[in-house]
Amino acid sequence: MTWTVEFTRRAAKELAALPGPDQVRIAKRINSLAENPRPYGSRKLEGSEDFYRIRAGDFRIIYMIENAWLVVLVVRVGHRREVYRLAPFPIPHPPSPS
Repeated sequence: MTWTVEFTRRAAKELAALPGPDQVRIAKRINSLAENPRPYGSRKLEGSEDFYRIRAGDFRIIYMIENAWLVVLVVRVGHRREVYRLAPFPIPHPPSPS
C-alpha cells in the first residue's frame, strides 16, 4: 500500500531553508514514509493523539497520519532544539471525502 506524502506550507519552507546535503537526507526519510508511515524509530509525540516524529540526524520531521485518506502530512521540519518550540502544532483540516 502506497501513501501520499503532502507538506504544509510551513514544512515546505522549513525544508527549503536547510543546507543542500541536509535537504537530501531529510527528503529520503520523508519519501520513505510513503511506503511505511510508522517506520522503526518513529515516535508518537506526548500530549498529542495525531503527531509523530522521525529522526534524520540532528533534524526532526513532525507529521500526521490520515488513515482514512492514506495521507502522511508533514507539519514541521527542523533542528531538534527548535522544532518542538511552537507546540501545539497547527492541525490542518482534512480534505472532504469525494
